[in-house]
Amino acid sequence: MISVNVKNGELSQAEIDAYVARAHELYPGKAIESIDLNVDGEYVDVDYHFAAVPFQRIRRITGYLVGTLDRFNDAKRSEVEDRVKHGLVS
Repeated sequence: MISVNVKNGELSQAEIDAYVARAHELYPGKAIESIDLNVDGEYVDVDYHFAAVPFQRIRRITGYLVGTLDRFNDAKRSEVEDRVKHGLVS
């Protein structure tokens, strides 16, 4: 359920439902947590607030793009332990 906050005025439930439907059209597949509708005369400013999206860090290690080392065999794990990490000098 999306939380809708109407500020500085009033909107009918039909208008609110239309803004929610439009949000789903504009951002398919995104989890919308809330919508702020700021009424300014005949205009309405719309602010969408989305749920945080978890992500996994991907690194290039020994020639492979990986997120974790859990699928590496002992030889690849040893390569990771033995590699030299280069950093930037400030």
